[in-house]
Amino acid sequence: MMKKILFLTVMVLCSMITFAQTAEKSQAEIRFEKLTHDFGTFPDSSPKVTCVFNFTNVGTLPLVINQAIASCGCTVPEYPKTPIKPGEKGQIKVTYNGAGKFPGHFKKSITVRTNGAIEMTRLYVEGTMEEAKK
Repeated sequence: MMKKILFLTVMVLCSMITFAQTAEKSQAEIRFEKLTHDFGTFPDSSPKVTCVFNFTNVGTLPLVINQAIASCGCTVPEYPKTPIKPGEKGQIKVTYNGAGKFPGHFKKSITVRTNGAIEMTRLYVEGTMEEAKK
């Protein structure tokens, strides 16, 4: 009888430990240095501006960026297609092209989807394109 109780106690403890380890699942995790970039003011005679969003994989597994989609065709993100190892850095380059657009203030979003603990992050670019002085 005592052996059965001891055996059941050990089984319950092993189950609890396994459950705790499963709950602390290892994951990738993306952390950006900034989420917004302001291009400031630029002339419509030079309508193409570019910035870089730097990030680090602060998780314990490789980070995969599945997609980065801009809210408008005038904004194009470029991102790494290969996995980013834990502790490694990467960058997403974003180019806004205001050619053919009306001058004025703009704010565009880039939706980044990953395999990380936070599956979706939004980045923003904004600025003011001024009409060229004649």
